[in-house]
Amino acid sequence: MKKAYLFFAEGFEEVEALTVVDLLRRGKVDCVTVSVSGDYDVTGSHGITIRADRLFGERDLSDADMLILPGGMPGTNNLKAHAELDKLIRQYDKDGKYLAAVCAAPTVYGEKGLLEGKNATCYPGLEDGLKGANTKTDPVVHDGQYITSRGMGTSIDFGLKLLELLEGREIADTIGKAIVYLK
Repeated sequence: MKKAYLFFAEGFEEVEALTVVDLLRRGKVDCVTVSVSGDYDVTGSHGITIRADRLFGERDLSDADMLILPGGMPGTNNLKAHAELDKLIRQYDKDGKYLAAVCAAPTVYGEKGLLEGKNATCYPGLEDGLKGANTKTDPVVHDGQYITSRGMGTSIDFGLKLLELLEGREIADTIGKAIVYLK
């Protein structure tokens, strides 16, 4: 079974996070939510509190196929400020594992210099945070191990792309049809 970790930080964008978790779990990916806030209950940017599956540091997080960062403010800045998450991201980059982010969160990778020379997208107006990337306006951009997306409105496309990469196109299409998104 494929595995992904999705990170909650205070002020994360709820729809971006939960849409991805839902789609991956429907596709039988073990998608585990991880709080970087020190508390299982994390409040999103629109005042919705969600309970994470685990706390950062409880267990080793090196065993997944993918790390996923939802956007939102100040959630994205809280992800950027988390030193241990930085180390984990850099390890996944080095190991060639998938690194995904949506909305403002691709700037987490961009500001670390990890998107240099890659195609990437983010929330409109934040492109300066994609340092060295070839910025695109596509809803979802996949370049090597990096998958980036623009925002809440592209969350289903983003989640289905992640599912396709982890479980294959047929599973992603099946889930897309089951949720009445794809014909």
